[in-house]
Amino acid sequence: MSIRRLPSHLVNRIAAGEVVERPASALKELVENAIDAGARRIAIRLGAGGTELIEVADDGCGMTPADMRLAIERHATSKLPDDAIDQVATLGFRGEALPSIASVARMRIESRVRGADGWALEIDNGAVGREGPAALPPGTRIRVEALFERVPARRKFLRSPRAEYAACLDAVRRLAMARADIGFTLDHDGRTTLSVPPGDSRPGRVAALTDRDLPANSIAIDLVRDTLVLGGVAGLPTFSRGVADHQYLFVNGRPVKDRLLAGAVRGAYADLLARDRHPLVALFLDLPLTEVDVNVHPAKTEVRFRDPAAVRGLIVGGIRRALDAAGHQSARAPSILSGWQTGMPAAPAGAAVHDALTGWPGPGQMALDGLAGGAPAMLAGSGGAGFPPPASPAPASSGPGWAPLGRAEAAFAPVPQAVRHPLGVARGQVAATYIVAEAEDGLVLVDQHAAHERLVLERMRRATADGRVAAQALLLPEVVELDEPACDRLEARAAELAALGLDLERFGPAAMLVRATPALLGTDDPQALVRDLADDLAAFDAALSLGERLDAIAATMACHGSVRAGRSLSVAEMNALLREMEATPHSGQCNHGRPTWVKLSMADVEKLFGRK
Repeated sequence: MSIRRLPSHLVNRIAAGEVVERPASALKELVENAIDAGARRIAIRLGAGGTELIEVADDGCGMTPADMRLAIERHATSKLPDDAIDQVATLGFRGEALPSIASVARMRIESRVRGADGWALEIDNGAVGREGPAALPPGTRIRVEALFERVPARRKFLRSPRAEYAACLDAVRRLAMARADIGFTLDHDGRTTLSVPPGDSRPGRVAALTDRDLPANSIAIDLVRDTLVLGGVAGLPTFSRGVADHQYLFVNGRPVKDRLLAGAVRGAYADLLARDRHPLVALFLDLPLTEVDVNVHPAKTEVRFRDPAAVRGLIVGGIRRALDAAGHQSARAPSILSGWQTGMPAAPAGAAVHDALTGWPGPGQMALDGLAGGAPAMLAGSGGAGFPPPASPAPASSGPGWAPLGRAEAAFAPVPQAVRHPLGVARGQVAATYIVAEAEDGLVLVDQHAAHERLVLERMRRATADGRVAAQALLLPEVVELDEPACDRLEARAAELAALGLDLERFGPAAMLVRATPALLGTDDPQALVRDLADDLAAFDAALSLGERLDAIAATMACHGSVRAGRSLSVAEMNALLREMEATPHSGQCNHGRPTWVKLSMADVEKLFGRK
């Protein structure tokens, strides 16, 4: 078959396949053109999710009739004033959007330059039609109808109007978030669904477009490193979502969906969120034009950085630094009022009589134990994990089937001020797992294992930053049998593990010899620890930096070294745990992203008992 030159209408349709995938793609290109035209207000109208109608009107600089005719030709643009293709300051420059859209739809362009008359131009699926004067205010209005009407192979792959509208709304939301100085309105099928005025602050615009509760559940990001500037807001770990669609990333004001940036956000929240939860963030990265290539994707939704490691480090460090600065307040307790029940369940027959006669605590009461003699072990102690061995289980009550699940010592300490100690003072322990504390402004429940897991991790991080985690040699080295690939992974990371206090060496083809464990972990089971570390190393991304790998390893070690659920604690130990939580960053979440404490306000308690 001989080579032939494709006709222009077919070339335009091929280009449309790259630029215009769905109505949201066409809408994005038109709104970007309005922004680059210097608009202060942009009004958008959609019909049937954009499949039947897309109209974008702006008050920008407008076009002359000659410019309008040139704008519908391929590779014609006003966004590239010279040949410096690597220094693009606008949202686009390929010059294919208008002719590509016009080749697969009916388009009407109306525009007016200030001080001149308006003009209109019509294009019907690539064929230039009528043109003539038009009445409109200064600016440009573009109307696109019946998208892909004459390209049935493309139209049948469009989703439902509701799904296409959702994609259009997301595109407009991202562009509106990028430019808080521009006002946006979006009407769908005659109903206004988005309206934001011009001149918003960046945090205010982000909150208006995402969640009104974001300001109270987020922290500001503001970091400058060399020529890189990072700003925006990052949601608290407890203010997370089930999908990653609420992550908005911008590079030099351009909305992008870049895997490097998304991976950096995921790394920043690595040990603060459960794996099925995603943070709500809006990050704005500004850097010199020569440090980023924006022409690696036809729709410019992806970018390429000259120094990706520096960009990733800036994002991870910026979010981490902000969360660290928030300290204990980086956690917001979820509301648990809806899960509470009121009223007393019926007790078995004879239970109340038995309790009255014997003096033993009845069901639902706390058994009060006297203070144990001697000074209790404190969390801040240097030995082990800071807790005594588990106490012997208390004998069950002689009542029929009742075994008390709560215990407490005599606790007479006054309730501290919420400003100094927001977690209050310990009043007891429930089910040998949860600490009950009284705060000035409510009732606090703490998961002792999850909380101590975070504290041990932060101690290990501090020790690693100071140089090396102290190791505790085993009296007899322990052999851990694994498969050969697992041993290879551990052997390759032996130096990193040694920096965390775990001394390993190869012991044959399918075993590892443990000579020392981190002193912070106390007398932990080396077998389970080494097996879990081998599994984690298998799951690690090869692109992780040394610091991130050490963090992941430290998190696994901390889980093994923390106080377990089912261990009885004294009141002094409970209070020591609460005080260290208040002074430890990220103490609101365990290493796996689960909450470590919840608070029931006094107002909610009063509602439970009908006092309000």
